[in-house]
Amino acid sequence: MPGSLRSRVSLALVRKQLPGLMTADPAGELPDGLHVAIVGSGSPLPDVKRRNPCAAVIVDGKIFVVDAGEGASETMARMQLSPGRIEAVLMTHFHSDHIGGLGTVNLQRWVADGDRPALPVIGPPGTDRVVDGLNEAYALDRGYRVGHHGPDLVNPDTGAMDARVFTIPDGEDSMVVLEDGDLTVTAFVVQHPPIEPALGYRFDYRGRSAVISGDTNYSPTLIEAAQGADLLVHDALSTELLMMVSEAARDAGLTTRAQILADVPDYHATAPEAADAAREAGVGALAITHIVPPLPLKGLEAIFLADAEERFDGPLWLAQDGDLYSLPSGSDQLERSNLIGRR
Repeated sequence: MPGSLRSRVSLALVRKQLPGLMTADPAGELPDGLHVAIVGSGSPLPDVKRRNPCAAVIVDGKIFVVDAGEGASETMARMQLSPGRIEAVLMTHFHSDHIGGLGTVNLQRWVADGDRPALPVIGPPGTDRVVDGLNEAYALDRGYRVGHHGPDLVNPDTGAMDARVFTIPDGEDSMVVLEDGDLTVTAFVVQHPPIEPALGYRFDYRGRSAVISGDTNYSPTLIEAAQGADLLVHDALSTELLMMVSEAARDAGLTTRAQILADVPDYHATAPEAADAAREAGVGALAITHIVPPLPLKGLEAIFLADAEERFDGPLWLAQDGDLYSLPSGSDQLERSNLIGRR
């Protein structure tokens, strides 16, 4: 096909697809219930299949983002999740792979709907430092955009994020941090030394429940917080595969990188440990995320999981970017799909 004809055909195809792309709103089309979308299922290690950690919990068309790793806003766009639907961001801790995309998540929400209040960022002590720093980093950008588009289109009063810090009381392992209609969000302490506190979150809505671990070792406090949940989204690594990468780095003379990789296993659970936690908490299903190291070949998935599937007899998945786990209210069903490339 001659180049000019190919270009005209491509233009016609894009013109035909644009109306559907512009009006797509899968979050608004979901049935009543609790829905967990995996925006980023990877880690700081470069991975062509997975972006940095981020989840989006959708209730009644509202999106509550848990962490915002690098690539979060771009992957949400691929999932056709409207940034204008974001109600709040909840932070588990402040490792770079959990905060690297927060600035662009806020930017996309602001320009999507300038009439909404500033984006609340809810988290433990330190949230204000992260938010203040990012607000300052984006201050010039906000000024440029207001100057270009005008304050009637992009509200200069709502472009900076609103940090909302909470502290779990001494002697307690959890507390309710957000209530929105029938939705209750509870923060709980997990073990991710030397970070203190590191948190996970439990979402309860009309008889359905989902737990997002954040980053943690095998954690009794997580098991307690996750009791009876329909879905547990738990981070995990493979010590065997990670040590293989570490040894390869050492053999290549990359001694610092090798030691950093060797240090990782002492603050993340393995897949079998995540399965143990799921079994002991009596959850309905387990999705493993924050995959370390990357799995470039599908055959490595069995090595990564080891005997996890023998330890937990419910549905168990290695999460992928774009995965959607739906828990319809008034039901005990769990439906799994993927929002990337669905159209």
